[in-house]
Amino acid sequence: MNGDIIGLVAVTMTLGIPLAALYTFYHVRKLRTEERLAAIARGASLPMEPELSEAARSRRSGILLVTGALGYIATFALVARVESDAWIAAAFGIIPLAVGLGFFLDSTLIRRDLKI
Repeated sequence: MNGDIIGLVAVTMTLGIPLAALYTFYHVRKLRTEERLAAIARGASLPMEPELSEAARSRRSGILLVTGALGYIATFALVARVESDAWIAAAFGIIPLAVGLGFFLDSTLIRRDLKI
């Protein structure tokens, strides 16, 4: 075997994993909709799930990005104890960290605007 198979696998996974995620999301949403419609057809009253406010969505995104970035930086900081070049990779964790902090700022500003 030569290196050609590695390229094929890389392209297949790069395109296949997002497509599989999209299909799964679509399928789950379709099943939920069908279940809800069947319950309504039988006459059952279903409570509507409340939509998250814009501030709550920003806060959730901020939490996920900041914790993900901190985990990424911590992982490469541990690797840097063995391989000092890993600090370069750890520095890239600053990007999602900054975006997450921006989401926190957005959430704070939205809540402040609603109080006025």
